[in-house]
Amino acid sequence: MSIPASSPATGVQQSNDHYDVEAVRADFPILAKPMNGKKLVFLDSAASAQKPRQMLAAMQALYEDHYANIHRGIYDFSVRSTDDYDAARARVARFINAGHPGEIVFTRNATEAMNLVAVAWGRTHLKAGDEIIVSAMEHHANIVPWQMLREATGIVLRVAPIKPDGSLDWDVFSKLLNERTKLVAMTHMSNVLGTITPAKEIARAAHAVGAKVLFDGSQFAVHGGADVRAIDADFYTITAHKLYGPNGIGALYAKRDILESMPPYQGGGDMIERVTWEKTTYAAPPNRFEAGTPAIAEAIGFAAALDYMESWGLERIMAHERELLEIATARLSAIPGLTIYGTAPQKGAVISFTIDGLHALDVGALLDRQGIAVRVGQHCAEPLMDFLGVHSTIRASFAMYSTADEVEALAEGLEKARKMLS
Repeated sequence: MSIPASSPATGVQQSNDHYDVEAVRADFPILAKPMNGKKLVFLDSAASAQKPRQMLAAMQALYEDHYANIHRGIYDFSVRSTDDYDAARARVARFINAGHPGEIVFTRNATEAMNLVAVAWGRTHLKAGDEIIVSAMEHHANIVPWQMLREATGIVLRVAPIKPDGSLDWDVFSKLLNERTKLVAMTHMSNVLGTITPAKEIARAAHAVGAKVLFDGSQFAVHGGADVRAIDADFYTITAHKLYGPNGIGALYAKRDILESMPPYQGGGDMIERVTWEKTTYAAPPNRFEAGTPAIAEAIGFAAALDYMESWGLERIMAHERELLEIATARLSAIPGLTIYGTAPQKGAVISFTIDGLHALDVGALLDRQGIAVRVGQHCAEPLMDFLGVHSTIRASFAMYSTADEVEALAEGLEKARKMLS
């Protein structure tokens, strides 16, 4: 199936006529593996995406061909590994349109990136009474670090509510902004609702009162691409494992002058300029924030995954996923007793839902027996579950390798589960 689709990031109409999803699937070895004796239907990419063989090969090539520690060795293997690592940083910078590779700090994941901001920027620049605004749809990773900062410094945490369709309540949000607001920290796309927030407008409003803005791009980056300069983000976080890359590496983008104003997050090797018993001086960013031996192979795998995505064209991937979202929304809405949470006009390829009278865990277990992998639970968003008035939801999330046949398999699996559990 192929229809024109409008990208939530750009609004540009893109045809999906030349997107070969079966060719994409052939690049992901795990998709050919059965689960519980059934053909695998993997619909949990929002938790962690599967990996293309091109990414796996890039990491293996490092280990088999020229692996060595980086930045210190003058021998060939070390120089080549250093070049690959530095090229990976530049690759990530290009992916999100950072102004310079030095604005990219490698972290373990997006969670560590937000904690880095809370500690290194927050404890340096904020004081008691200063305010941070988050939204009601945040992942715990964009809640707990600010609560910890509140306990340490006395800052005030404000929560911008959402509307019944899952979109940000702009009227209330704009009223929360004031001269005490120092940071607005929001998801760019909800991992539960799929809601895409108006990042550019949020940044403009935050900057108008002198506040910085941080976006958690963990979900959005893979579905919509991210342009940090276009939205004028001060901070932006991403994680490789949701971008078809390896676990254990993510990135923090921050404007260069902001990074230079932040002290180190951790101490150790490679983040120093000079160490004496009396005093240590620190390296310039980004090295200042990357203590110890880094995730060398993971950085290279991260870059290879981005290369793979872009080889298919981000606009074509987005069009494909948007088509699947439309098909799934229509198909699941026809199932009696099924309620979808998150119907904002701007939405990524995620559907969270409940079925009347059925526990999400029971439904997930029955789908598993049919070879269908979905997420069940609170999705690290307990305050959002409280707002929605549910204990947990079932979540299906789509990726560049998902198909319309898998959407149908999900719907049929849910109908079967409904009959068995009712």
